[in-house]
Amino acid sequence: MGFLQDLFLTAPCSPSDKPEVEELLNELIQIGKVDDFLSERPGLPFNSQCRHIRARKIGTRFNEIGGLQLMEYALKKIQKKLGKNMADHLEYAWSGIGQWLS
Repeated sequence: MGFLQDLFLTAPCSPSDKPEVEELLNELIQIGKVDDFLSERPGLPFNSQCRHIRARKIGTRFNEIGGLQLMEYALKKIQKKLGKNMADHLEYAWSGIGQWLS
């Protein structure tokens, strides 16, 4: 995606879903800042596969609202806010949700 397209990147969802999407995206950013999306050990807030439980629920909700396209949008936002390393962690944490591939 080009620089100008990135500047004007908007969520691929209906206007009625945008408030929920933005709220979930903000929560996802906080999870990345505070907990990370992956852990070396299972245990709350991570599942037995060491993936953040709430981050996966948010990914599932994004999939319900806008499918793969909305999940990819969220990943780009995470990369812009938290960097490539955290986006890579989220990409792996979302493995197995909808059509998401890691």
